[in-house]
Amino acid sequence: MIGEVLITVGVVALLYVAWQLWLGDLIYASERAAEARSLSEQWQEEFDASQSAAPTPDPTETPTPAAVEIPVLAVPGDGEVFGTMYVPRFGADYAVAMAGGVTRAKTLDPIGVGHYSSTPMPGAEGNVSVAGHRTTFGKPFNQIANLRLGDAIVIETQDGWYTYRFRTLEYVTPDAGDVLLPVPQQQGAAANGSYLTMTSCSPMYAMTERIIAYSVFDTFTPRADGPPASLTEGLT
Repeated sequence: MIGEVLITVGVVALLYVAWQLWLGDLIYASERAAEARSLSEQWQEEFDASQSAAPTPDPTETPTPAAVEIPVLAVPGDGEVFGTMYVPRFGADYAVAMAGGVTRAKTLDPIGVGHYSSTPMPGAEGNVSVAGHRTTFGKPFNQIANLRLGDAIVIETQDGWYTYRFRTLEYVTPDAGDVLLPVPQQQGAAANGSYLTMTSCSPMYAMTERIIAYSVFDTFTPRADGPPASLTEGLT
């Protein structure tokens, strides 16, 4: 009798672990992707409505091309959603909401990708730094080690799409805060470009190291121009 109870408890425990590590993650990831895409649709609808309300341009006038100004959002508060991250390398369905802060309770567990508040926002000069789980809670950075040179990492906000290009991976100790510097790991150096640093745990299911993915800014695409080609690179 006691043996049967122990076996039952063991099976329940295994099922719980399977839920947490596999099925639960699939459900989390699917729900979050749907929420992120819903936000994107909302932004597009708001933009379309603003365009409809705008005065009709005079067809006899030749518009003067304007230089594309890269907008930079204010740093959001903890748990405040400001964007969506897309990584074609991670699959056609990959879309994860981005929010301020990197605490588990307010951002990483319930939302997805967190922005280090001490670093710039997308499009700004300097080192835009974000964090995400590699396992559990939808595991948004589970495939971070699969990134290849030149892969697109696209961040969508209400203003448009910021495309960064992956350059290299690095493994560091958990206390290596210099990866968040204006120029990663270059103490005292002034930023002379715009970078994106993605951080997560390594190896998976452990916290002994951090895996770091570095990317450089490529282009900004205003919402008026429609989604950039980088969103679908490599997808079939």
